Amino acid sequence: MKYATLFAGTALLAAFAMPVLPAMAEYPDRPVSFVVPFPPGDLEDVLTRMIAEDFEAEYGVAAAVVNRPSDGGPFPGAASVASAAADGYTIGSFVVDIPVVGPEVGVPGLNPDPFEPLGIFLTYPFVIAASKDKPFSTMEELAAHSQTEGQVLGHFGAFLLPTQATFAAAKEMGFEWKAEASSDALDCNSLASGDFDVVNTTIQQILPCLDKVNILATITESPISVVPDAPTLASITPDLNISLWNGLFVHKDTPQDVRDKIVASAEKTMASDRAKELAAQTGAIVYWMNAADSAARIASDIEVSGRINAMIAE
Repeated sequence: MKYATLFAGTALLAAFAMPVLPAMAEYPDRPVSFVVPFPPGDLEDVLTRMIAEDFEAEYGVAAAVVNRPSDGGPFPGAASVASAAADGYTIGSFVVDIPVVGPEVGVPGLNPDPFEPLGIFLTYPFVIAASKDKPFSTMEELAAHSQTEGQVLGHFGAFLLPTQATFAAAKEMGFEWKAEASSDALDCNSLASGDFDVVNTTIQQILPCLDKVNILATITESPISVVPDAPTLASITPDLNISLWNGLFVHKDTPQDVRDKIVASAEKTMASDRAKELAAQTGAIVYWMNAADSAARIASDIEVSGRINAMIAE
C-alpha cells in the first residue's frame, strides 16, 4: 500500500509541475482571405467570391476576396500569398501561369514553387475565332488560306498560354501569321472593323455576334457549352493540350485538416446552382478537380508549355 500511495502522490505532483499549454483553436477561428491577383469582375473573381461566401456561411468566420492586380501580371499577388503563414488563412486563387511560369520569371518567393493545389475549378472559355465573311471556317482551312494570304491575329498578350498555343498551332500546321498584336478588347467590333482577321479571345466577348463568327477551335480541354460542336485545339494538334484554368492554392506546409475544410466548402460551391448558371451564361467550364488530379494537370501543362516554347523558338 505504501508503494501505491507513494506512486499516486508522485504522479499528482508531476501533473501539477507540467506546464499548461494553450488549447489549439480549431480552424478557422478568424477571418480568411482569398487572394485573386487580378482586378475584380472576371470569371475567377466571381467564382472565388462565391467560394468565400460559402466558406463564411459554412464555418461562421469572415471570408473575403482580396484583389491584388499588378503591372507584373499575377506574379506579385502570388508572391504575397507565398510570404504569408502556411495556416490556411491566406489562400491563393491562381491561373495556370503561377505554377507553370511563376518559378521561371524571377519573382522572389516563387522559385522554387512554394504552392500545392487544393483543386482546379474553372477553365476559361478561350477560342480562336474569325468572321463568317472570311473564306475559311476551320483551322485547316485557315492554314491553307494563309499560304497565299497572311492573316492578322489579335490576342490578349503574347505571354498568355492560349496565345502561346495559338502561335504554336500555326507552326505545327505549317503557316505563319502576317502580323499579331495584343489588345485590351477583342470583341465583335474587333472582327467587324477588320482590325484583326482572327482573334484569340474568350467566348463571352463575342457572344453578341456569335451568329456572325466561326469558332475555329476552343483552347479548352473539353467543348464549350455555348458552342458544343467547335473542336478543341488539342483535337486538331494533340501536342497542344493546354488551357487557361484557375484553381485554389496553399503553401506546401499547410496542414491537411485545414486543406480538407477549404476543399469541402469549395467543392460544394462548384456544384451549386449559381455556379452552374454562371457557366451556362458565359460558356465557362466550371467543375472541381481534386488535388492529385490538379497536380497531374500542372505537370502535364509544364511539359506542354516547354514543348510550345521550343516550337515557337524554331
